[in-house]
Amino acid sequence: MLLSKHFLSLYAFSALATAYAAIGPVADLEIANARIAPDGFERAAVLAGGTFPGPVIKGNKGDRFQLNVVNHLTDGTMAKSTSVHWHGIFQRGTNFADGAASVTQCPIATQESFLYDFPVKDQAGTFWYHSHLSTQYCDGLRGAFVVYDRNDPHRFRYDIDDESTIITLADWYHEPAHTLLGPGKLPPESIATLINGKGRYIGGPQSELAVVNVQWLKRYRFRIVAMSCDPAFTFSIDNHLLTIIEADGENTAPLVVNSLDIYAGQRYSVILNANKLIGNYWIRANPNRGSPGFDGGRNSAILRYKGAPNALPTTTQPKSVIPLKEVNLHPLSNPAAPGIPRPGAADVNLNLVTSVNFTTFKYEMNGAPFTPLSVPVLLQILSGTKAAQDLLPKGSVYPLPANKVIEISLPGTAEEIGGPHPFHLHGHAFSVVRSGDSKTYNYRNPVKRDTVNTGFADGNATIRFVTDNAGPWFLHCHIDWHLELGLAVVFAEDIPSINKDNIPPAWNDLCPIYDKLTPEQKGSE
Repeated sequence: MLLSKHFLSLYAFSALATAYAAIGPVADLEIANARIAPDGFERAAVLAGGTFPGPVIKGNKGDRFQLNVVNHLTDGTMAKSTSVHWHGIFQRGTNFADGAASVTQCPIATQESFLYDFPVKDQAGTFWYHSHLSTQYCDGLRGAFVVYDRNDPHRFRYDIDDESTIITLADWYHEPAHTLLGPGKLPPESIATLINGKGRYIGGPQSELAVVNVQWLKRYRFRIVAMSCDPAFTFSIDNHLLTIIEADGENTAPLVVNSLDIYAGQRYSVILNANKLIGNYWIRANPNRGSPGFDGGRNSAILRYKGAPNALPTTTQPKSVIPLKEVNLHPLSNPAAPGIPRPGAADVNLNLVTSVNFTTFKYEMNGAPFTPLSVPVLLQILSGTKAAQDLLPKGSVYPLPANKVIEISLPGTAEEIGGPHPFHLHGHAFSVVRSGDSKTYNYRNPVKRDTVNTGFADGNATIRFVTDNAGPWFLHCHIDWHLELGLAVVFAEDIPSINKDNIPPAWNDLCPIYDKLTPEQKGSE
């Protein structure tokens, strides 16, 4: 098939992309289609900046980010509209820039653009960005987002922390996402794991693997980002210990492990001391679904010491004797969870039960599936709908009063119906007062984060936060297939304080433009 000159240039750019490209805090982020073969199988994709993963977006604590998303999508076999969510950024006072289609905005139509303009005043750490329209990010629109802190309290623990020390973990599919999910279809299993955009699959070619370079006796801050659509990964580096210092943009007390489970949407910063014999060592990211195992270099990348030969590692995976247990993670400062330290003693207590309706093949929370609407929740509120019971989708919007302690109980689910589910809350970090794999409540020093694994059928994740950020905020499973099947609710937080004074005119134009699109102009959503 003949490709246009522009199309070929995008393909070449994506194929040759390195882990070192970065943009921000002021930048254009161009979204376009290209054909890529990150695991040796060529397919059409949706890419940010022409690469997979997209370019690293970086800045410093206190920066104002102005990220102009320019939509050049033309491939009708996938969605041609888009939106971008800045995962983990609270968007305090800028709810309109959160990027969640159907909740805080209408999608950006093809050949249009939208400027996401937001300050990051009081956050630093490891974040990421991805499409938040249907299952589009499974087709490639995902990348790392790092906010550096010039006064990082952990700075004395490491020597190197830059774009070369970001490690992204992603699942990959060989068909457009929308074809993989439909009436009567079960969520698909991934074909390959991509580490920093490279990987292999069963029966595939011996494609190039990602290499993370280190120098003997240097200490590295690796920022690990799970940008998968489905699987969790068990991450380890042969013969090396990892000291966790951050979870989801929140500093933690140092915790030494030699493996960690990381669920879709989660991030960890770990310190690795490159003090082993000069050589090559396997980096492993074993998925809990899809195609686990390391034969032929699958689910793997290479840690290469300076001076080591350009060769595959011969190391073997040691038994994990110090795996991460979430209950062992604690905040570096201000450790206590808000409110009275007793289960059910918050100002507002909600129990959100996940179930599957086998008639509709939809997930439900407390009996209601989240169904995306053409009028976003934020637009409904700005248009005068103030009573939560009048907000749509019906049964999926929960009002939360201002400046109150909220406790959310999220019972786990059986593996047979997709458990464990990693739930992500927009607009907040929360204290995990009960982890999904624990029976114990901890209000004294629970880890703070923004994405939590709720556990299996006998599990329950319980979280607490304070409603100090007005706006409609998504709470959803970050297995993107499950979100598409309805596994989400919206918290309408402090509705009276939500106002239109800071809404940019371009935001008001998004819905009228999108609503006029023909099915052909929308593509396959």
